[in-house]
Amino acid sequence: MQVLIVGTQNSARSQMAHAWLAANNSEIEVYSAGVTPSNNIPEEVISSMKEIGIDLTGQKPKAITEYLDKKWDIVISVSEEARDQMPTFTKKVRHKLHKSFRDTELFTGTTEEKREKYALLRDEIVESFYSLNEAIVMEIEAKKYAHEDHHQCGCGGSCGC
Repeated sequence: MQVLIVGTQNSARSQMAHAWLAANNSEIEVYSAGVTPSNNIPEEVISSMKEIGIDLTGQKPKAITEYLDKKWDIVISVSEEARDQMPTFTKKVRHKLHKSFRDTELFTGTTEEKREKYALLRDEIVESFYSLNEAIVMEIEAKKYAHEDHHQCGCGGSCGC
């Protein structure tokens, strides 16, 4: 299963979601991109993820144009801008989802206050993607069951045989 997470700049929200989902589900391929990618990932994002044991060192923002010609099971936008500016994919996208999170560009205050805001954002993303991950796991298990037990009837698991 292939999942693409799209943010505005692919520097914070989409990177956090990508890293968490990839770290918590080895059965899927997770990618992230931005509609207007940044040049780097802010140190606050890297340190926030490091607090929960996920290392983003070496990750770089990517442009969504790199992924438009691929087939996707799920494409998730994590900002209003990403949803509104998302270009058209040339291949099939099974599910398009949207979950908006606060824009880190608007985070103000002292270094400590900003750190707290990034940690809260990270926790919101983890909570939201935890539920998505459970649904993905259920779909993967259902597909395994359908292929294992319904290979002769071809019902895909709906006949109850």
